[in-house]
Amino acid sequence: MVTLRALAPDDAPDLARIYSGASIRHTTGKALTLDQAREKIRAALARSAENPRAQWSWGILAADQMIGLIALRRRSPSMGTISYILREDTWGHGYATQAAHQVVTVAFTTAALNRLEAMHHPDNPASGRVLMKAGFTHIGTSDRQADGGTTVPYQVYALQNS
Repeated sequence: MVTLRALAPDDAPDLARIYSGASIRHTTGKALTLDQAREKIRAALARSAENPRAQWSWGILAADQMIGLIALRRRSPSMGTISYILREDTWGHGYATQAAHQVVTVAFTTAALNRLEAMHHPDNPASGRVLMKAGFTHIGTSDRQADGGTTVPYQVYALQNS
């Protein structure tokens, strides 16, 4: 079972560990330094004080250890996106799915959104399975620029509040 909690300044070492190794293969491809992790947390805490709120970020905890990060971003008054990253040594245990279910609940209640979208790199099908288990439906692809100017067809998913 996982729990979500707001980020805290002391989470920087854990966040730097999450944003490293295979976990970042399908993201920016760059590991976070400790200073960059501190800045990411500082920015998340500043956004949590905004009104109206446009972004929520939570640490994903399993057995009281921070193993990942999940975020909800408001893209319009009624639509938002979710994203998540887990430490590579915690993959395959359902943690991302559990966290996604919790964020979907927040999105459709607290944030009063009607639709959520998410995408993943085509070489990361496990992320697509997470989204499907959380209730999302695959709706197509979206070309995104990658290093070297190539385009990558990211898989796009959506979930409508019923």
